[in-house]
Amino acid sequence: MARRRIASAAHDSGVASPEGAPCSALRRRIGADVVAKSAPDGYTLLMSSPSPLVVSPHLLKSMPYDPQKDLAPVVWIAAVPALMVVHPSIPAKTVPEFIKLAKSKPGQLTYSSSGNGGTGHLAGALFDLGAGTKMIHVPYKGTGPATTALVAGEVTLSFGESIALLPHIKSGRLRALAVTTLKRFPILPDLPTVAETIPGYIAGPWYGILVPAKTPADIVAKLNGAVGSILRMPDIQANLANAGAETKGGSPADLAAQIKDESERWGRVIKAAGIKVE
Repeated sequence: MARRRIASAAHDSGVASPEGAPCSALRRRIGADVVAKSAPDGYTLLMSSPSPLVVSPHLLKSMPYDPQKDLAPVVWIAAVPALMVVHPSIPAKTVPEFIKLAKSKPGQLTYSSSGNGGTGHLAGALFDLGAGTKMIHVPYKGTGPATTALVAGEVTLSFGESIALLPHIKSGRLRALAVTTLKRFPILPDLPTVAETIPGYIAGPWYGILVPAKTPADIVAKLNGAVGSILRMPDIQANLANAGAETKGGSPADLAAQIKDESERWGRVIKAAGIKVE
């Protein structure tokens, strides 16, 4: 629902084709490379997760676009908390207990993710660096298989999006140890943050809208205002909250700062952890 409303924001704000068609990137899924090379006319928008913007540039030897030069931020949509969860057979019930367990078994505990270089992989690498532990990363082809492996006890833990993990936590098939945001998760208010044990720890997906870099400033401003008004709608905020997401909004500069900060932070983590994508 949020995607459809955001797609129609171009029309509502006066940024639309003569036929009144909404922006193409939100009507059909196309890549960041395509958007970066599209005409800067406000008709093509990219709704992106962090990977194409702040992770891939540090993992790939070459890219067909430069996220910070070829794309212009419009608005930060939402941030989605990730949860640190373990299989219930694991005795640790808190982050400090888990760190103690991991240090007693270096190289023996495993964590699943949706793939090499994904949010879950980086969250685990950041945890290792901050806690002084040494876990083994086990990549899967997607969030579903990674979660299934954890539920089956094939791996020790995972760092995954709350929306995918909450049903398993409520059923007792998984145990949540912490949330990866700096603030506690309203849906699970008694669940501590990883940062309460590892100061400054933050990891998790977020979503923003961008356009080709040379899009005129007045068009960017119109789109920012239109999408911002949608994000302030109570039903949209409720839908995002029910999905475990925190509504963001703000100015194009706010999203630009997020991209810059995240790129620098994950670049340091990728280098320190020696993460490579074959």
